[in-house]
Amino acid sequence: MTASEASKTIKVAVAGINGRMGKAFVQAFFNDPVIKIVGGWGRENAEYVGLDIGQVAEVPGGQRAGILVSSGFIECVAASSPDVILDFTLAEAAWKTATSAIGKGIRPVIGTSGLSQSHLKELAILAEKNSIGAMVVPNFSVGAVLMMEFARQAGRFIPNVEIVEMHHTQKIDAPSGTATHTANKLADSRSHYNAKRVEEKELMPGARGAVHASGVRVHSLRLPGMISHQEVLFGSEGELLAIRHDSFNTKCFIEGERMALNHVMGLKKLAVGLDQILFSNA
Repeated sequence: MTASEASKTIKVAVAGINGRMGKAFVQAFFNDPVIKIVGGWGRENAEYVGLDIGQVAEVPGGQRAGILVSSGFIECVAASSPDVILDFTLAEAAWKTATSAIGKGIRPVIGTSGLSQSHLKELAILAEKNSIGAMVVPNFSVGAVLMMEFARQAGRFIPNVEIVEMHHTQKIDAPSGTATHTANKLADSRSHYNAKRVEEKELMPGARGAVHASGVRVHSLRLPGMISHQEVLFGSEGELLAIRHDSFNTKCFIEGERMALNHVMGLKKLAVGLDQILFSNA
């Protein structure tokens, strides 16, 4: 690597190093010339603390990085001085890490879902105050972002819509961040959906799903064998429009992760969603 290339290197520490997404990220970028993984951590006092990140992430070929998994945020930052923290932990932990990172001049990229609007508002204020880039990315898949954008466009013309999101049984939060982001984008196109036609009676509570402030219905499925799937169904007289995206493995997130890490380096505020990159010049 030349001196010029080295100056463009983005040093990344991974929070949630032992999770499915954390491992996949390390495997994908282990030998990347630009995205340089410099550290990571997971659960406090976990059995993998002190082990090589290549071993913990199960990098093919038994490759080792010579970088040890830290016990937490403070130790990792002290040891690695990252430019970016890529967070795949839980919402509350990710939010706390992000606020600490911004205070230290480190850019957080949050890839977990479940952050509240108050969390986002506080991160936005903090990022702008410190002129530090930050991103919250509900879904790193380019295909999923296109699905959400197409749904937003369809919402301008069809006022009846429901979202069905489907994930594996280990996913904790419901609805998913992707479904919530989709509903928010739909609300940009129309103030209210699904005008009431009858007085519904749920014979089993929750049978009709959750209701977004805009009236969009959201249904969450959790089944073995699934990874990440979402369908946005629009109905009008005599027709049905289905916009669907399916993730079959974690490889579909690699390009979006690369885009987000590069983009956040030039930001001085919070951006929510990969669509901020894809459609910035649209």
